[in-house]
Amino acid sequence: MPGSRISGFYKLPPEERIKLVKDFANLSDEEIETVLKGDVDIELLDKMIENVIGKFPLPLGIATNFLINGKDYLIPMAIEEPSVVAAASNAAKMARVKGGFHTSMTEPIMIGQIQLTKVGDLWGAKMKVLEHKEEIMNMCNERDPILVKFGGGARDVTARVIDSDLGSMVIVHLLIDCRDAMGANAVNTMAEHVAPLIEKITGGKVYLRIISNLATYRIARARAV
Repeated sequence: MPGSRISGFYKLPPEERIKLVKDFANLSDEEIETVLKGDVDIELLDKMIENVIGKFPLPLGIATNFLINGKDYLIPMAIEEPSVVAAASNAAKMARVKGGFHTSMTEPIMIGQIQLTKVGDLWGAKMKVLEHKEEIMNMCNERDPILVKFGGGARDVTARVIDSDLGSMVIVHLLIDCRDAMGANAVNTMAEHVAPLIEKITGGKVYLRIISNLATYRIARARAV
């Protein structure tokens, strides 16, 4: 039986991954068919998350009674846990008596962090990054024209100098308007793309380049009675 340490698993096409998983777990042909059921093209799913081997359908229910910012909504909920849709509908019914839910939100801006190390003049490196702000933002937007097409994209570039147990470093922040997306794919791709430019501008070395889960620019608020 093969082990779980499978080198290059992510590089394989879905059908080869399925075969490896089938052999590893000793699955039957019928069990594999269950994983593959559904009309969605597995090649499309393979572009959405890593290491795709199949599809997983969920019940789609409707939560009723929602009044949000003065407008009625029916809320689709794809979930397998019993009573959640009913509980949401009941809560919305209770809130409706006092006017329902009142919501507001800021722009959907997420932060991409780029860790810059091995620079002699930390404050000078910070200023060089800011001087090249437009170039960095343009490079980010070139990487995701679809996001830009829908009104999103790079909005700003900031930088700060911090001290840590491993020494001082510059942290560059890419502020990216992700529109309706969570943003991990877009932001991470942009951060990877501009890292060599930031190294060239500053003469430093980039290590970490990833979306931040501290979403201080992207805040949603809701209140109800």
